[in-house]
Amino acid sequence: MPEPKQLDIKQLYDGFRDPATVRQLARTIAHEAQQLLQPLNIMEVCGGHTHTLMKFGLKELLPENIHFIHGPGCPVCVMPKERIDHAITLAAQPDTILVTLGDMIRVPGSAGTLAQSRANGSDVRPLYDPLDALTIARQNPTKTVVFFAIGFETSTPMTAVLLQQAEAQGIDNLLFHINHVLVPPAVDAVMADPRVRVNAFVAPSHVSVIQGADIYQPLVDKYATPVVVAGFEPVDMMEAVLRLVRQKNAGAAHVDIQYSRAVNREGNLTAQKLVADCFTVRDTFRWRGLGPIARSALQLKPHYQHRDAEIHFRAILPEHELDDHKACQCGAILRGLAQPADCRVFARGCTPERPLGSCMVSSEGACNAYYRYQSPQRAAG
Repeated sequence: MPEPKQLDIKQLYDGFRDPATVRQLARTIAHEAQQLLQPLNIMEVCGGHTHTLMKFGLKELLPENIHFIHGPGCPVCVMPKERIDHAITLAAQPDTILVTLGDMIRVPGSAGTLAQSRANGSDVRPLYDPLDALTIARQNPTKTVVFFAIGFETSTPMTAVLLQQAEAQGIDNLLFHINHVLVPPAVDAVMADPRVRVNAFVAPSHVSVIQGADIYQPLVDKYATPVVVAGFEPVDMMEAVLRLVRQKNAGAAHVDIQYSRAVNREGNLTAQKLVADCFTVRDTFRWRGLGPIARSALQLKPHYQHRDAEIHFRAILPEHELDDHKACQCGAILRGLAQPADCRVFARGCTPERPLGSCMVSSEGACNAYYRYQSPQRAAG
């Protein structure tokens, strides 16, 4: 029997950064956009798409009647301060190790960051692979290890694998603080705001690999708004814009898959079953900038509640809701109501080295992208 063909990662991007192809798509977009009856205001939901737009200068290639509005698709950015305070409180407990993904370490809560907690003596460890939590827990049997889990539908299956492995291996000192959130309810909340001018979406591709493109159909049906699931390379983004222009010119609204080399309609059914076995939907969850959104996040199912850190430490976890610093516009940016340069502390009191808000901390944050790839003078123009 022949060996199964191995995926060459280069196949996922090879040719999708070709400058000539990008320029040709830009010319085609400019020509067809002349037929648009109104400006096309595209929300790229995912922060990875924001960084592609900025890194490759794609916004400058588009005609004046096509605009991008940044969305709430950065899992670190949407985490409210009170959840960060949960992590800091947990890390401060005796004989406790808090582990989480890297960007969370620098997100400010009400009285500092996890990085500052670590400097003050708390045992806080960034992870690049969630399964490393098993090793840490195994090596520290007399301590409680808390995995502060974050992310959209993309990263939830890995947390489910970690949970099931902890059960199978009998690692009883590993607990979970679950902060996994869902894309469609957040997008619905954005669209429900009458101030929002979005009339088209570039949908996140990694979420769609897991959940399938059909998760956006209810949004199309409700708001008659075109959706294109796009990859993260420059050609992907430009082709997605062209497809949105063509839907608008045709008076159509449907879910289109540009990133067909990785996304299908139904998604990864195995991953979906794994998540369904471990998690259930919360009644409500408060998002930074968006407020409480019904059925927009996950929690452990009852038969895993013996590992739920929110239950174990209920008596000490703060309950009060906390808003961002008054000078920070991160909430408005996540709602699609402001651009990074609209914030008076952008690139002044708020930088990646000394972030005031979460949108500047994360590698997927809109403010981080503008600061990294565009000067403050151009950003304000």
